Amino acid sequence: MDSISQICSEIRKLTGKVVQKNLTDGMLFSGGLDTSVIAFEASKHTKLEAFTVAFENSPALDVEYARLMADLLKMKHTVHVFGEEEMQSAIRDVIKVLKVFDPMGVRNSVAAYVGLKAAKENGIKGVMTGDGLDELLGGYSWLFSLDEQELKEYLSNMWQVMQFTSIPMAESLGMVSKPPFLDPEFKAFAYGVDTKHMIRSERGKMWGKWIMRKAYEGLLPDKIVWRVKTPLEFGSGTTVFPQVFSKKISDSYFHEKAKRYREADQVTIRDKEHLFYYEIFRSQFGVPSEVFKDAKGKQCPYCKSKGGNLKSKFCKVCGAYPI
Repeated sequence: MDSISQICSEIRKLTGKVVQKNLTDGMLFSGGLDTSVIAFEASKHTKLEAFTVAFENSPALDVEYARLMADLLKMKHTVHVFGEEEMQSAIRDVIKVLKVFDPMGVRNSVAAYVGLKAAKENGIKGVMTGDGLDELLGGYSWLFSLDEQELKEYLSNMWQVMQFTSIPMAESLGMVSKPPFLDPEFKAFAYGVDTKHMIRSERGKMWGKWIMRKAYEGLLPDKIVWRVKTPLEFGSGTTVFPQVFSKKISDSYFHEKAKRYREADQVTIRDKEHLFYYEIFRSQFGVPSEVFKDAKGKQCPYCKSKGGNLKSKFCKVCGAYPI
């Protein structure tokens, strides 16, 4: 069996190779482990422009870490702070491109979309992203409680259906998104990593992507290597969107519309943010049962869309869980 040091050495060598193969002139930069590893490897070959986004008046956690790494690697770094007007414009574009009204999906995708637009406005034609590493090496905290067999089955299913919104959103802007961790060579390697090297306890905590953390321990600051996984909506501050829409939409309007869409469209609206997104989706595409009537796959009982993976418990269109 390979030693941990041998595996770490192999990961660094392979990561450097796939980053060099997928080099672009810019990157979406959260300052998390995934993007910091890419930036570290890319900085050996090029001068990157990094873009971090933050919703105004929100606790955008990524900014501190992104600035730390940008200073360390001497990258040109833009922190793009966006307000409500830009938020609403981005929401409409995201829903149009992705054809979804899942609140969590929209919140995360809006942050990426705003970053892509900021990059484009600065003359950037292509960006690297950290997409894929959480899926490939067990980065999500909800995986930590699974036993070895359950984890293997869950990851295997995830690898078959994983999709990343930065790719079609970049295309919609005439740009290209290149996630080095989705390079076929890196994916093939990740598929063979023992799950005991993915999720492991250290420093009194459970960690996903443990082997990647160990591979770059000592090369990147501990604050980055052992940073807890932060979803994009928390890192960018878009997690406050529900409060924004709660203030914008009256209770009477919400209840009236939720009742109407439940009866007429067979769509369950969960809250005011969900309503805002659904009305944009409906105005652009129509009722989900009609929009997806020719799709094959699992039907969501909450929005009547079809096309989901038969084993999935999550509706990628409306965000319902479990289904």
